Amino acid sequence: MTLSSSLGQHIARLREGKGISREELAKRSRCKVEVIEALEEGHLSPSLAPLLQIARGLGVHLGTLLDDKPHVGPVIARKDDKESPVVRFSGIRVASDSSTLEFHPLAYNKAGRHMEPFLIDIHPTVSEDCMFSVHEGEEFIYVLSGKVQVSYGSEMYILAPGDSIYYDSTTPHEVRSASEENACILAVIYTPE
Repeated sequence: MTLSSSLGQHIARLREGKGISREELAKRSRCKVEVIEALEEGHLSPSLAPLLQIARGLGVHLGTLLDDKPHVGPVIARKDDKESPVVRFSGIRVASDSSTLEFHPLAYNKAGRHMEPFLIDIHPTVSEDCMFSVHEGEEFIYVLSGKVQVSYGSEMYILAPGDSIYYDSTTPHEVRSASEENACILAVIYTPE
């Protein structure tokens, strides 16, 4: 089972455990109640920004949404580890069968973390439209393979393997493949408490 298929159930358990209705969570997270409903019922492949808003609305770190068996000590991610789930995002805020981003968590199950390190496979998209993400925190991206386009505010940057970018994620941003080829990045997302 991929993490995206159990994510909605986990959000519902956290919400219900805190005695919060979907409507209250929508208000706290500044998301539409329909988004929370679709996510909890497994009908939505969200972008990262709504997940960060929902985590904040629940009073938990993003990592708490991504895993539910945290370890206190160090966590090691091995390249062939089948335990670590894959989170697929369509890069848009509606359900889609074609995910453009596949997040491979590198700190899966690490308790109390403030940073979220991922290897992210970026698949080409046919859409020319930018779907900007905005959330609290900072992001660091290091390109491992392929070419990556980072739209940041009104600027656009093309990054090649070995290039990196560090930015404030409160500015609208989008990451996509800059060509018709797949790309892979190491990304670290920091969200304040």
